[in-house]
Amino acid sequence: MHSVFLCDRLFPIRKIAIDSTPPLVFLRKNPLFLRCISSKSSPTSQHSLTVSCLINSSGLYTETATSASVITPISSKSSSNQDSYTVSYLINSCGLSPETAISASEKLHFETPEKPDSVIRLLRNHGFSKTQIAILVRKRPVLLLAHPEKTILPKLEFFQSIGVSRTDLARTLSLDPTLLTRSLENQIVPNYNFLKSVLQSNQKVVAAMRRTSWLFLQDHTKNLVPNIAVLRELGVPESCIILLLAHYPEAILQKHEQFSEIVTEVKKMGFDPLKSTFVLALHAISGKGSELRWNRCYEAYKKWGWSKDDILSAFRKHPHCMILSEKKITAAMDFFVNNMGWQSTMIARCPVVLFFSLEKRIIPRCSVIQVLSSKGLMKKDLSLSTVLLPVEKSFLDRFVTKYEEELPELLSVYQGKVDILEL
Repeated sequence: MHSVFLCDRLFPIRKIAIDSTPPLVFLRKNPLFLRCISSKSSPTSQHSLTVSCLINSSGLYTETATSASVITPISSKSSSNQDSYTVSYLINSCGLSPETAISASEKLHFETPEKPDSVIRLLRNHGFSKTQIAILVRKRPVLLLAHPEKTILPKLEFFQSIGVSRTDLARTLSLDPTLLTRSLENQIVPNYNFLKSVLQSNQKVVAAMRRTSWLFLQDHTKNLVPNIAVLRELGVPESCIILLLAHYPEAILQKHEQFSEIVTEVKKMGFDPLKSTFVLALHAISGKGSELRWNRCYEAYKKWGWSKDDILSAFRKHPHCMILSEKKITAAMDFFVNNMGWQSTMIARCPVVLFFSLEKRIIPRCSVIQVLSSKGLMKKDLSLSTVLLPVEKSFLDRFVTKYEEELPELLSVYQGKVDILEL
């Protein structure tokens, strides 16, 4: 026998004795349990007691408890019981895994379920799902000790009062519960007032919040205020600033020095600050992975025969064409070139068509054009913008309803109910 001193996360152990016969088993990152040595109990009964104790006090699954029972504690003090209760509660009431619950229990302790139950009940009453509550607790377990009526409820009510739906609020706060730890009066409301002064409506503030909750967490005097000032000095219209802040806030929330460099780069590329494409370009080349995205898109277009000038021309027309996925680019180009027989450079002159849904818009409309062309009812050199840009009603009026007498199946072709080969 040997004397060993351990400090375990779940069960503080001062001094233990280890039988030399069964080897110690270390279970990943789970807490270690040392098996008691007793001559008065049989190994079988001792093992059963150990498993039962682990399941009841720590909330471990049977399989996990059986594995962990190879080593169990001799004794534990009151703090151990408290830790055990906290872990059990986090597993059974919050949906955390045993390992996550043990980690979270290091940051909070409670002996009764009264306070955490009231927090969970409040969240459920405001539309949080079990999964969202589990995510929130995993990221900010100390919120279970918050006063629900004084700390959490006022923030939920405030965001709902400006138009944030329960669904969006639950999603946003579960992804980043930091917002619930900040002062409503000293941080959240002042940030809201500033955002409202720029965006001019609660609807736009809510739209921006859906994209990032950091709008309510940062000190805007450091980056956002000077970044907006840079745009205004260039004459960027307020409508374009609102577009950038409401829909692509991560671009304008960058550090001021970095943002200024990107603004200078976009100007050198020939973008007009008076047009919306200027702020879209700012967004397209912002962020940590912007250079990687640009290179990926650049190579994807080159494979389809676009020159450097073609790529830059497409970028100036629609900057977001340089943030599309390679899969999206390839699928659209393959259809236009190989199915429709169009020159790839046609797409470079109208890159907005790359953003349309292949299944819902491109294929149905192009199928109609193919049928009309095969019947001699339509010229084959129609422009992409003529076919794909009009709203659905305009397209149907011009290319489907107009020919319903000659081709009554045309609507079925558009709806995907009839294959064009059948005609």
